[in-house]
Amino acid sequence: MLYLILLSYQGPLSAVDAHLVAHRAYLARHYAASHFLLSGPREPRTGGVIMARADSRETVEAWVAEDPFHVAGVAAYEIIAWAPSQRAEGIPAEFAPQAAVA
Repeated sequence: MLYLILLSYQGPLSAVDAHLVAHRAYLARHYAASHFLLSGPREPRTGGVIMARADSRETVEAWVAEDPFHVAGVAAYEIIAWAPSQRAEGIPAEFAPQAAVA
């Protein structure tokens, strides 16, 4: 199952930036484990988005709980379970094996 993790920054960007190096290390660990597929800041910079792959929502909740942004209280999170039914030609089937090519 795919999940979208939507982060909304809480407080000034200076507070977020104080934890940015640790947050990027957290992201790197999850990319290395093939948990995260895409991530980046929102535009304008009010938060971020992570696309993750996991077997359960509980697993994603555990990952969120260890994010330095969460631990420091500088971001709020919304987790959205997502089951794509279509994908563009060229998007790897491994991202959404159940999705038909549109």
